[in-house]
Amino acid sequence: MTDGEQITKINISEQMKSAYIDYSMSVIVSRALPEVRDGLKPVHRRVLFGMNELGLTADKPYKKSARIVGEVLGKYHPHGDSSVYFTMVRMAQSWSMRYKLVDGQGNFGSIDGDSPAAMRYTEARLSKIAMETLRDLDRAIVDYQLNFDDTLEEPTVLPTRIPNLLVNGASGIAVGMATNIPPHNLNETIDATIAYINNRDISIEELMEHVNGPDFPTGGTIYGHEGVKNAYKTGKGRVVLRGRTHIETSKSGKSRIIITELPYMVNKAELIQKVGDLVNEKRLPDITLANDESDKNGMRIVFELKREAVPNVVINKLYKYTQLQTSIGVNSIALVNGRPRLLTLKDIIHYFVEHRHDIVYRRAQRDLKKAEEQAHIKEGLIIALDHIDEIVDLIKKAKNPQIAKEQLINNYELTDRQAQAILNMRLQTLTGFEQDQLRKEYEELLENIKYLNQFLADESMRMEKIKEELLEIKENYGDTRNTDITYASEEFNPEDFYGKEDVVITISHMGYIKRTPVKEFRTQNRGGTGAKGSTMRDEDFIRHIYIANMHHTMLFFTSKGKCYWLKVYEIPEGSKASRGRAIQNMLNIGTDDRVQAYIRVKTLKDQEYINNHFIIMITRNGIIKKTLLSAYSRPRQNGIQAINIKDNDRVLDARLTAGNSDIIIGSKFGKAIRFNETNVRPMGRTTSGVRGIHITHSDDRVVGMVSIANKEEDVLVVSEKGYGKRSKVDDYRLISRGGKGAKTMNISEKTGNLAAILGVKDAEDLMIINRSGLIIRLAVSSLRRLGRAARGVRLVNLKKKDSIASVASVKEENGKENNDNESPREAIQEF
Repeated sequence: MTDGEQITKINISEQMKSAYIDYSMSVIVSRALPEVRDGLKPVHRRVLFGMNELGLTADKPYKKSARIVGEVLGKYHPHGDSSVYFTMVRMAQSWSMRYKLVDGQGNFGSIDGDSPAAMRYTEARLSKIAMETLRDLDRAIVDYQLNFDDTLEEPTVLPTRIPNLLVNGASGIAVGMATNIPPHNLNETIDATIAYINNRDISIEELMEHVNGPDFPTGGTIYGHEGVKNAYKTGKGRVVLRGRTHIETSKSGKSRIIITELPYMVNKAELIQKVGDLVNEKRLPDITLANDESDKNGMRIVFELKREAVPNVVINKLYKYTQLQTSIGVNSIALVNGRPRLLTLKDIIHYFVEHRHDIVYRRAQRDLKKAEEQAHIKEGLIIALDHIDEIVDLIKKAKNPQIAKEQLINNYELTDRQAQAILNMRLQTLTGFEQDQLRKEYEELLENIKYLNQFLADESMRMEKIKEELLEIKENYGDTRNTDITYASEEFNPEDFYGKEDVVITISHMGYIKRTPVKEFRTQNRGGTGAKGSTMRDEDFIRHIYIANMHHTMLFFTSKGKCYWLKVYEIPEGSKASRGRAIQNMLNIGTDDRVQAYIRVKTLKDQEYINNHFIIMITRNGIIKKTLLSAYSRPRQNGIQAINIKDNDRVLDARLTAGNSDIIIGSKFGKAIRFNETNVRPMGRTTSGVRGIHITHSDDRVVGMVSIANKEEDVLVVSEKGYGKRSKVDDYRLISRGGKGAKTMNISEKTGNLAAILGVKDAEDLMIINRSGLIIRLAVSSLRRLGRAARGVRLVNLKKKDSIASVASVKEENGKENNDNESPREAIQEF
């Protein structure tokens, strides 16, 4: 250690923290994030400035890219040459930049991902629109800073007339943050900027009336507008972008999918390769040939399809499996006063307008200063012309110019600059024409000085100037949108297209679902043979039936304990005799699972409603579970687990309650138990539940569950062979859960085992469905009350080998709808 040196001990963790903070701030400020005012990162700004310093304007010849890279690298950007070159290359690619800032000549790559030629082979110059970012570049208008070795100066920001951050967007990864701002249409951006200038209190929604959404250089279609709205309102969002397709038919009659535009930054060659791989993997078996027919006239990718293929189905698979549909995350972070900030649409426009106002103001100050200097000189020349003979004589007698200048200053009260200008005056100025011209220019300068002083004092004049320049940019460079916007189906409110009418929802044993208007079912007398219901295969039969409003939500519970959602209007409509649609095509249900119960709820958005209602489930082994409805208030496409089911068990039924209902559970062998639901504590979705009824025989099982909120209901039981009866609720003694239950029907060979148990009212009808698909509708009031242990009466005449499939209670045709708090009146059985 030399003299004067000393060792200072430091904490290494503190040193590492400090050094990393310095590094991260350097990356954030000097490399990765754009400046909000001109929308440029330092390397982009230096490339444009360097090209301008070389004189490579749009009206000058091209120069070698290597010459440009050397200029920028040696003077302003001391990093790798590839970083500078590829920055310039990207600014010259029509598929990367919405409005190119560099006019390139040579091979600058392709949308297929081909690399550009080496910098020694390509040439470049500034594009015309890039000149608008550099106009008014002057040290009096924008601030300059020293370059990396303090030998030259470079601008800290460009005086751009273009809202470049929105128009061309930006992307970059810093330390601990990243930015991704999509490009926009110039016309729309300028319209929004002018709207902001006209009304500083304008809302983001009003700005969005001008800016419809991002506008990508490669076109495509934005699918859905919610992500765009979120990005504009919060600075963060997700934009779903699809390629543009259409369908053609070949001479042989086969369909072909034609892709003419791809999503932004999608590699065409990689997309075609991916489709080929999917075809080989049998995931896109309907595509027989993929061919790239793109040429100088535009993009054209052709997918030949099999004759029996459905083109729209294949297109949807392409959206799902390939980059024909991509998701672009918007994260609008830019530097504001040297600090990174998350910006809304209005913020970006605000800071650009502030920047333009600063430029216009400083430009006016510069122009005023120049005008005042020129007027000062011309004023001195006019004084000299008014005394020309005396001044000429003075100059002739002076021993030297310095003495002449001093005498001019003293004799005519001139300034040093005025006196020097008189000494430099040419003789031709003495002509009458030149004198008149001089006086005219002086008057014009005085008028200009007066205007500039007013301009500097009046902000409204400055704003009008900004608008005028923006409209000029729009007229010279504006164009139509490349990217259109399609609203996603989920962004509409389909309820607006449906009335609040009641429908009958039926689900068959083999999983076919439909909705049918209630009026198609007429009431028959007790003992009728029924009307023909759904037309279906011999082995199929109606298994579920329910009455619901078109605006309600249906919760579907499967035998394996999963829950799915559908709006009633999403269920396909069919006539009473139609088969319906396979529910597997509507819900993502596993092949080894099936819908076992469903519940109508009026809404899943009302917090008071969902936090004061419960879902109660029963399994065939007698396990009962109670869960708050709020646990099911967030629908998921793939469903959620509603109950943990054991291997030898399955969900049989589910009910909606208000928390104070009596529960009655019936078993196949004619036993029933009644207890209050307060005996079952609320549990989480993935728990198993507790015992509701004790099943003692291995062949016995639960056939149904009734939830009764008041004593106005009766309990109806129906046997397999068409016998049934209704009894008062009080006939069933209220005990604790988990018992064996009491007799609910006198079971015999004539009646068959118990098939269904449900709660009914006099104002309701019964809909009884047998295995053959026949349906009979009869009034509950036509059934007299019998004792709990009675056999019952015949409800429906069954043919040999036929039996009851399911039973449901519905409101009368002219009756009022049941209270929303009441549970669904359906029994779902299988034998």
